[in-house]
Amino acid sequence: MILDNMKTRVVGVGISLAKTTCAIVDLGGNIIASTSFTTTDYPIISDYVSVLCENILNMVEANGGYESIRSVGISAPSGNFQSGSIVNSPNMPWKGIVPLAAMLRDQLGIAVALANNAHVMALAEHTFGAAHGMRDFIVVSMGGGVGSSIFSKGQLHLGVDGFAGEFGHSCIVDGGRICGCGNKGCLEAYCSWKGIITTAQEIMAESDKPSLMRDDPKLEADRIVDYCKLGDELAQETYRRTGEIFGIGLANYASIVDPEAIIFTGLAAYAGKWLIEPAYKSFNEHVFHNIKEKVKFIPSHMDSHQRHILGASVLAWEVKEYSLFK
Repeated sequence: MILDNMKTRVVGVGISLAKTTCAIVDLGGNIIASTSFTTTDYPIISDYVSVLCENILNMVEANGGYESIRSVGISAPSGNFQSGSIVNSPNMPWKGIVPLAAMLRDQLGIAVALANNAHVMALAEHTFGAAHGMRDFIVVSMGGGVGSSIFSKGQLHLGVDGFAGEFGHSCIVDGGRICGCGNKGCLEAYCSWKGIITTAQEIMAESDKPSLMRDDPKLEADRIVDYCKLGDELAQETYRRTGEIFGIGLANYASIVDPEAIIFTGLAAYAGKWLIEPAYKSFNEHVFHNIKEKVKFIPSHMDSHQRHILGASVLAWEVKEYSLFK
């Protein structure tokens, strides 16, 4: 077979609770154009899909035309690559099983692949980022939830049903805080944005020490990092405690997987030494002794939105090509 009309671009879509970003990406990983809209403006999934398709089509027609686009890749919270669906997301506005890849494929007429945002981030880090050249590593994302993905022998490990890597829903405290998934004691209840704010509130209640956090009417986890940098003792203690429990969870994970490195994205990367140093100390106190101090901790330096888009583009290139227009 001789091909003289190979399509040289894909569309990457990054979905978060805050916004949905779409971008055209070429063979070299260059972002040609992008557009975005607020995800939560469309709580009805059919409305959301219509707006997503409209954004993609308008962007594509303004940048070279539809005939240059091979496929679409989507990064989504609670996404499942094997089914192409968002499955029982605790944080997104659409509940139950949402067959988003099939819905988009029906409207666009080209191949669409969807995967969990943590899995997509691992593809980006492996192809363009800190894990380039590695074969066995873990990517951990910290934000509204705590997710992860596993690369083993150069391949993304998905598990039987595509749910491998739900690190945030491993139990770290028996009978502990209630998690958004409904269970108690999940790591996510301690190390997500909400979990960190809860820890900060507990620490402030234990002491009458002054803190910049006390005067913040809209306390956020990233702002607590900023207060750490300003020398706020209670803010620093918030991340020390978070890092301690995070390190225990990571030690359990690494003792099973034996990775070359753990790469941190999202808030974990932004928090830097305030989180990573206590986590590393706790990790080495609890990990299997044969791999103690051998696992690298690497904060990602990729831009968060760029990581989702580039990872989604890798996903798009890997899906089998399909088109209604051939």
